[in-house]
Amino acid sequence: MTRLAPEPVRSARHATRSIALLPLAASLALAGCSSSQPAPMTAAATPAAPAALRPLRVTAPSPDPRIGLRAGLFDAGQAAWNVRLVSTTPPAAPFVGVTNSDLAFKGNYAIQGNYNGIQVWDISSPARPTPVVTYVCPASQSDVSVYGNLLFVSGEGLTGRLDCGTQGVDEAVSHDRLRGIRIFDITNIRDPRYIANVQTCRGSHTHTVLEHPGDRDNVYIYVSGSSSVRPAEELAGCSGLSPNEDPNSALFRIEVIRVPLAHPERAAIVSSPRIFNDLVAPPEHGLAPADLAEIEAARRSGGFVVGQGDRARVVSERRYAPVLDSIMEARGGMGAPSAADTAALRSILEERFGRGRPEPSDGPAPGPTQCHDITVYPAIGYAGGACGGYGLLLDIKNPAEPRRMAAVSDSNFSYWHSATFNNDGTKILFTDEWGGGGAPKCRDTDPMEWGADAIFTLRGTRMEFQSYFKLPVAQTSLENCVAHNGSLIPIPGRDVMVQGWYQGGISVFDWTDPKHAVEIAFFDRGPVDPERMRSGGSWSVYWYNGVIVSSEIARGLDILELVPSEALSRNEIDAAKSVRLEQLNSQGQPKFVWPNSFALARAYVDQLERSGAMGTDRVASVRRTLSEAEGRSGASRSGVLGSLARELGDDAAGSMDATKVRMLADVLRGLANGG
Repeated sequence: MTRLAPEPVRSARHATRSIALLPLAASLALAGCSSSQPAPMTAAATPAAPAALRPLRVTAPSPDPRIGLRAGLFDAGQAAWNVRLVSTTPPAAPFVGVTNSDLAFKGNYAIQGNYNGIQVWDISSPARPTPVVTYVCPASQSDVSVYGNLLFVSGEGLTGRLDCGTQGVDEAVSHDRLRGIRIFDITNIRDPRYIANVQTCRGSHTHTVLEHPGDRDNVYIYVSGSSSVRPAEELAGCSGLSPNEDPNSALFRIEVIRVPLAHPERAAIVSSPRIFNDLVAPPEHGLAPADLAEIEAARRSGGFVVGQGDRARVVSERRYAPVLDSIMEARGGMGAPSAADTAALRSILEERFGRGRPEPSDGPAPGPTQCHDITVYPAIGYAGGACGGYGLLLDIKNPAEPRRMAAVSDSNFSYWHSATFNNDGTKILFTDEWGGGGAPKCRDTDPMEWGADAIFTLRGTRMEFQSYFKLPVAQTSLENCVAHNGSLIPIPGRDVMVQGWYQGGISVFDWTDPKHAVEIAFFDRGPVDPERMRSGGSWSVYWYNGVIVSSEIARGLDILELVPSEALSRNEIDAAKSVRLEQLNSQGQPKFVWPNSFALARAYVDQLERSGAMGTDRVASVRRTLSEAEGRSGASRSGVLGSLARELGDDAAGSMDATKVRMLADVLRGLANGG
C-alpha cells in the first residue's frame, strides 16, 4: 500500500476556535459494493452558513485560561467557561487509584464503571452525590449499560473472574475467567444481584444495548471485543484463524446477544455478523513531530522503543520496570540489570507492545477485525460503528442481523472510536482515539486533524465528509488527551454536544453547521502529576436530565451545569432541561422530544434573533406577546397564542429561516391547545 503523506502540521495553540476545513489526506467511501472518492473541499469553497443568516459567533476568553493550570490530583488548577462545576466527588476506597470508565443512568442514579467493579451514585441532589453501592468485581473495562431492571457490564481483560474475586487468573487456560458480559438484576439498585454472564471469544471491550421497537420481549446487546482470541480449551468454538481457514473464526465479526426480558438468565449469543467483510486496511498517517523526537531521544539514551516505522513507540519506565524486575527475580539477580536481562526485556516488550499488522504476501492487507464502539439509534433504524480503521453505517432494522450499508476511512484518523448522530438523523460524528487514550495527543505541534472528530452528513445511505473538530487549545505532554466519549445536549433546533477529552477536559460545541463546529463552553484541570504523564481526565461525559455528568478517570465523579452565554440563552438551557429520560446508555441514543413550553417558544425566538432571521422589532413584539399570554389562562391565553401562531405562519414564507419560524408557530399552537 502506498502511504500517503500527512497534512502539514498546524499549531493547536494558534488554532481558531473552530477548525478550518482542510482537504482529506485520503478518504475511502464504500456503499454496498461500490466505492467512491469524496471531492476535495476547501474553506473558501464552503461557506459556513447560508449567506443571509449570521453564523454563530463566540468570543472566547483570551488568553485561554486552560493554559498553564496547576498540576495535582485533587488540588489541580481549574478553568471553566460558560459552565459551572456543581460538585466533584472522589471514588470509594476500593476504587481509588483504579481507572474509572463509562457511565449509564437510571432514574436518579448514575452507574459508573471502574476496572475494579461498579459504583452507583444517587445524583438526585447534584451538589451532593451520594455513593449507594460500591460493588467490587474486577474486569477491564467494566463499561456499563442499563435496561429496565437489568444492568450489563463488559469484561475483556485476562484477570476477570466469574466469581468477581480479586485474586485474578494466572493460568493461560482457566474456566474461572470471565470475558464477556455480566448481567445483574437491579430491581433494588442499592443491592445488585449477579444473575448471569455470557462468555465471548474476545471478551467485551464495550457493548451496546438495543431496544428494538418491534420486539418487546427481548433486548439485544452488540458486543465489541478487541482483545486476543481465547483458546478453544477455555471456551469451546473459539478460533483465531482467518475466516478463509475457519468459517467460524472469532475474527472479523461482532457478537449479538439476545436477552429474554422474562428470563434474562437465558441470555445467549444468537448471531455473529461479519460486518467487516471485504474491507481492506485503510491509509494511515505517520507519527507526529513530537513522537518522532521522543523516539529518537529514547534510542540515543538507550531507552526502550518497540515496533518499526510508523508503528514505533517508546515504552515508559512505568510499563517496563515491573517486567524487568520479574526477569531479574527469576534469575535471582541483584543490583543493576545485566546485558542478558536487558536483551530479554527488549524481546518481551517487542512481543507485548510492538506487534503490528503483518504485511500480506499478496494483495492489500485486511481491514479491521472488530469494532470498538457501536452507537444505535433505533428511532431511525441506523447504527454508527466506530471500527478501528473505519466508520460504518449499519442497518439495524433486524436487530439480530445488523447489515453494513456504508463505510468511510480517512488517513487523518488513527482509531475510529465512537459515534454520535444528531437528533434528526441527518448527520453523524465519529471520534478518533489516536494514541489509545493513554498518550498526550493535544500538544501544540500535533495536527488539528489527528485525534479529532470527523463530521459527516447522511445522504440516504451515503456519509459525506464535512469537517473536523478538535479541542482548540494545546495541552501539555503530561496530559493524556484525545477525542473521547460524549453525547448530545437537547438544545432545541440545534446540534450541541458535550465531549470528554481525557485530560483535555470537557468541551461543549455546536455542530449545527457541519462545516463549522464551534466550541461554546469548557471545563478543564491541570495535569494529574507535575513530573510525569499519569492517566486522568474525563473518560466520558453525558447530559442527563438537566446536568452534565463526567466520569473522571482518577478523581471520581464530576457534575456540571450550563450557564447562559452569548452562544446559549437561559431559555435554550431551560428547554433542554424539559427533556426527561428514565434511563440513558451512551451507545443507545434516544430521540429527544421537547414538550411544548414557553421556554421552548422563547428558545426559538432567541435563535431567530441570534441568526438574524427575525428583525429586532419583530423579536421584541413576539416576546411581548409571549409574556402577555403567559400571564393569562384558559381561553384568553389560547386566543393570544393562536393569533400569534397564525401571524408567524404567514411570516414563515418570507423568512430567511422558514423552518425555525414554523417550529415556533407549532409550539404556540400546542400551547394554545393546552399541551
